[in-house]
Amino acid sequence: MKRLPKIIEQVNSPDELKKLNIKELGEYVDEVRELIVETVKRRGGHLASNLGTVELTIALHYVFDCPTDKLLFDVGHQTYTHKIITGRRDKFSELRTDGGITGFPNADESDCDVVTTGHSSTSLSVGLGLARARDLAGEKYNVVTVIGDGAFTGGMTFEALNDIGAHKEKMIIVLNDNKMSISKNVGAFAEYLSKLRLSKRYNTIKYDIKRGVGALPFFGDKIVDFLDKAKDDVKASLLPNKFFENLGIKYYGPFDGHEIGSLIDVLTRLKNNKGPVLLHVVTNKGNGVEEVMEQPDKYHGVSPHADVPSHETAFSSVVSKELCRLAANDNKVIAVTAAMSIGTGLNEFAAAYPDRYFDVGIAEEHAAAMCAGFAASGYKPFFAVYSSFWQRAFDQTITDICIDNRPVTFLIDHAGAVGCDGVTHQGAFDLAALSMIPNMTVMQPKDGAELADMISFAASYNAPLAIRYSKSYDYDFDEHTGIESLRWERLACSDSNVIVLAVGNRAIKAALGLRGATVVNARVVKPLDVEYLDSLNDGAIVITVEDGIVRGGFGESVRAYFSQKRRAIEVVTIGYDDKFIQTLDEIKILESGGLTTDALRNKIALAGIELK
Repeated sequence: MKRLPKIIEQVNSPDELKKLNIKELGEYVDEVRELIVETVKRRGGHLASNLGTVELTIALHYVFDCPTDKLLFDVGHQTYTHKIITGRRDKFSELRTDGGITGFPNADESDCDVVTTGHSSTSLSVGLGLARARDLAGEKYNVVTVIGDGAFTGGMTFEALNDIGAHKEKMIIVLNDNKMSISKNVGAFAEYLSKLRLSKRYNTIKYDIKRGVGALPFFGDKIVDFLDKAKDDVKASLLPNKFFENLGIKYYGPFDGHEIGSLIDVLTRLKNNKGPVLLHVVTNKGNGVEEVMEQPDKYHGVSPHADVPSHETAFSSVVSKELCRLAANDNKVIAVTAAMSIGTGLNEFAAAYPDRYFDVGIAEEHAAAMCAGFAASGYKPFFAVYSSFWQRAFDQTITDICIDNRPVTFLIDHAGAVGCDGVTHQGAFDLAALSMIPNMTVMQPKDGAELADMISFAASYNAPLAIRYSKSYDYDFDEHTGIESLRWERLACSDSNVIVLAVGNRAIKAALGLRGATVVNARVVKPLDVEYLDSLNDGAIVITVEDGIVRGGFGESVRAYFSQKRRAIEVVTIGYDDKFIQTLDEIKILESGGLTTDALRNKIALAGIELK
């Protein structure tokens, strides 16, 4: 890698950043952007969002005093510039690797990362907690939250705004408006922001006037105060959109999020506001790199290699084909996503059946409850969602879907280990959480063909169903047995008394590498295949393997069943320990959970079991 440019080498902290003049800041912007592009090419990561917030992040650190002032980033995937400024430039080349730095804010990594985060629409609530704690302690630091327009599709944002506006704690909210979540933003609020953008020229002229007047000797500040008091009447006549101010939050903007001098000026003035304010800045995802700007969704998350290894197939491609096949013959089939059409494989369905495709934005709770309404009306909703994001809809899954036994199907992608996206994105908890809910059926396929069978089965299954699967699979098996009976499938036979009940493609792949054990595809996690379990003789040794946390999971369900039946059958449960997965290397995660053949063999040996 070529030697870093001179200015970026001078900045290893926010204090050193403040020593730069405006001209040097412009050069620093270019150098930071270049470093981000070079690093993401080698290490992968979130490219478009980070290129779009370089100037904004630099301006924030130029004006505020981190870590004394609390700087929060909603979601946190746009924090590469923040990490570079706050003493982590030397480790940035090891982005998203163990021993390097994570791709999201991490409280264990730096005191400039206030909280560990990775999900949308939470920053205003956390920020309000910090502001109230500050006031209770009699302290004076600033709380600044950077939140994207995509996060305003999530209801938690509006819960926080309602509270902030009502009680008037001092907070600075920076609305980073780039017209995108991962895909293009949807909904009425996106339309509202587009109207506000029309006023951009007015705000630029207005702020230039205020800057000039403020520089006048003796009376400049008083004139600015007068203009501040008068501007509400002007805005009311020119700009009828006053949503935030009607909530009790003073609105400023929109401003160009790539004009670093103007950003520094306006942030400096807002720093002294006494109540909550919202600064609306308009940015371009991928700014500075034409190809990324033209296709920001493609470059939202990139990898140094293909997203899926060349020998593997994405499960999401199966989802797309099978849902389109079902929809062609059944006009009751509905597809729902929460701002993840490409990631979950629904883009093909959206193009073919736009009237039966619903992208609700980053609003998983709303999506799940809406699916309950569809199901209550005789439709067949399929909600495609990543495992870690489904967690947000846990209450709606119980209350709105399962209590009334509504036939809603969850297609839960990225279940199990996900590697370099970090602790907030691991799909370790859905299997255990889903299994505890009455009326819920839970499945996991061994390959793409079995996933297609499960989706087809779901269309006629009159009850809640969750089908979970990892990002990709190696190959399709030659033989399949039907899923309709909810029975398990034996894949390998042995004369020994050791039976491996494997859940999902990763567990099955690991188990089939063993010798001296019968391997069963436990594709229906709930209900258990009690007919098979009852067929086992006392003295059998059952080893369960699952790509999820052991506590509350499949293995413990099997053990509880044998205990209830007072059977003399030993059960060894293998999966992830009862702790958060901090490792960024997917192979190491799988090894820790016994989901490679060697790791599984070692865990079996540690349990005192000999495979013959």
